[in-house]
Amino acid sequence: MPETMICAVNGAYHTDISPEQAQELRAQPNSVFWLDINDPLDHDYARLVEWFNTHPLTIEDMRHGGGRPKIELHEDHYFIIFYAVSRGTGDDRFDTQPIYILAGHNFFVTVHTGALVQVEETMRRWRDPNIPPTDRVGSLLYALLDTVVDDYFPLLDGVADEAEQIEDQIFAQFERSSIQTIFELKRDLLALRRVIAPERDVINSLMRREIPLFRGKDMMYLQDVYDHILRITDGIDSYRDLLSSALDSYLSVEASRQNQVLKVLTVTSIILMTNALIAGIYGMNFEFMPELHWQYGYAYALGLMVVCSVGLILFFKRLKWI
Repeated sequence: MPETMICAVNGAYHTDISPEQAQELRAQPNSVFWLDINDPLDHDYARLVEWFNTHPLTIEDMRHGGGRPKIELHEDHYFIIFYAVSRGTGDDRFDTQPIYILAGHNFFVTVHTGALVQVEETMRRWRDPNIPPTDRVGSLLYALLDTVVDDYFPLLDGVADEAEQIEDQIFAQFERSSIQTIFELKRDLLALRRVIAPERDVINSLMRREIPLFRGKDMMYLQDVYDHILRITDGIDSYRDLLSSALDSYLSVEASRQNQVLKVLTVTSIILMTNALIAGIYGMNFEFMPELHWQYGYAYALGLMVVCSVGLILFFKRLKWI
């Protein structure tokens, strides 16, 4: 169970601290305490209840995992469910990982399963000596949400590249497997939208400032995160529409190819039927029949078949059937 505790007091960072030291540091003025829990166990949930008065329903949400992105206002803190998304492995294009956040006046708690680069990056930036230190939880919350949302854009760029490949498969090579790719990508985009779209409401609630984690000038930063989420959701909708158009194009090309095949079969059938008619006429067993005993009758019948076949081919070419 990896666990990280960092406490910033007046710009000084304290790490590798024990639970007793953490409580003492938290009690100091101008302190910001960050507890990051990876793969939580029972005693971690008990600590959350003891230290931060975490509601039992919040603990239940964390234990069960998943859950729709949301924000809940408790007595002295927010409970937030936000999702980090990364490139998936195997059959899954996207790997979604929930981040459970408790954000109070001077404490910031993140709970997740498995290592998250977004959390590690935010923690690294917070402790970077080249970046001015912050003694506000609001700055940490914004930094984490901004990092998570920014990682959505490369995934959407990957979707754009895949959509272009699908178009090439339809119009250039016409690979029949492209229809399966279209349905899979549309399904994955729908699942991704179900995760990202509700996060707009989370950012909206933070901007209402029921708990004063953010200052007035911080609203521009939250608005920027909100705008990024809007761009992502609009992009997802655009690519879903594009895939729907690609599906219609696939069906149109397939129908056109089938019509072309039917034309070729029809032309071939007409030519063969004409030749069969000639062969049938001269194959009748009547005693008194013109050319029946003619020396050149066989060659004449074959020549007639060739002439009729060529004439029909030229006729259908003029109609642009072949």
